[in-house]
Amino acid sequence: MSSAGTRPLRKDAERNLRRILDAAKEVFATRGLAVTMDDVAHHAGVGVGTVYRRFANKDELIEALFVEQIEALAELGREGLALADPWEGFVFFMEGALDRQARDRALKELLFESGHGQERVAHARETLAPVVTELVERARAAGQMRPDVEGQDTPVMQMMLATVVDFSRDVEPQLWRRFLAIVLDGLRARPGQEPLPLPALDEAQLDVAMGAWRGTRPGSHR
Repeated sequence: MSSAGTRPLRKDAERNLRRILDAAKEVFATRGLAVTMDDVAHHAGVGVGTVYRRFANKDELIEALFVEQIEALAELGREGLALADPWEGFVFFMEGALDRQARDRALKELLFESGHGQERVAHARETLAPVVTELVERARAAGQMRPDVEGQDTPVMQMMLATVVDFSRDVEPQLWRRFLAIVLDGLRARPGQEPLPLPALDEAQLDVAMGAWRGTRPGSHR
């Protein structure tokens, strides 16, 4: 990816890059990934040529944002791991991640709908997946989460709940909190629980399912 570059940037170039990324985050958050490079340049207060000097096309800009968003979610997960109570740490992550998606139209598209390539999938797995898995395993080990829930279940639950964000955005933007509470209640370990009917998807199955699902979404970014 040529966007962020590997060579050191001059201070003015660093400032311009940061302005572009911040502007892209803001305009994508309110309007989704359908915005143009011209829109980003206007919001950043720079010429569109400045944007294209840093990013060859919109795909590269989206790639840079994806990396930042994944790293921010991983940091959120690490904050959850720092909490003494394992269940509260898991809830902290789930609530925080969904709250970000509710406030940022582009985040859900970046995570679940845009046709990101293998490098982005690998980055997500290497950065975020181990943190999420540790959150789940810690809550399981404490006897707070049912024993047949796996880390790979978490992105599927996030995707399910993210659809509630879109569904109710214009009538009750916080409705996702109701359904998150329902999901969390179902994840709690209780005596005499029946086992779940199917195992979690493994990583390869999850990649295939996510790729196929993205391909069915109208307006998916390619």
